[in-house]
Amino acid sequence: MKLGLAADHGGFEMKRQLAKLLADEGHEVVDFGAKVYDASDDYPDFAIPLARAVSRGDVERGVLLCGSGVGGSVAANKIAGVRAAVCHDDFSARQGVEDDNMNILCFGGRTTGLAVAWDCTKSFLAANFSGADRHRRRLAKVAELESAWSPIVTSTQRRSIDRSNV
Repeated sequence: MKLGLAADHGGFEMKRQLAKLLADEGHEVVDFGAKVYDASDDYPDFAIPLARAVSRGDVERGVLLCGSGVGGSVAANKIAGVRAAVCHDDFSARQGVEDDNMNILCFGGRTTGLAVAWDCTKSFLAANFSGADRHRRRLAKVAELESAWSPIVTSTQRRSIDRSNV
């Protein structure tokens, strides 16, 4: 499988370890960075390119790491067609694909051990979307919400964005 991996400084070391394990299993790994450790880098700089690649189909799925996994998942989920979640167990990693068609698995490099991350990653990659009517119905509602709200930036959001650039 062609996979994308990305991490900021909080998940940098785990990303390197997972990349090796995935390559050893025969997966094609595309590294979206960080390529070098930088304690002051920002997770959106790596999450967004990975999420865009998953959304476009350039890679089949992605694994995204930051300190807790939360920031990365928040950023990735801003891209249409991305369904990213933090998982700490292989049931959630598998079920997230089977029921919710999750396409990016997120971890915290500071909160999840490598063994657990590897087990979750294997479950995530082995799983397939069930296609059950109830799951398709739910995902259609999510897609409708995504398309209805994605072009809108409220004035409150705009002020927040403007302040963050100061």
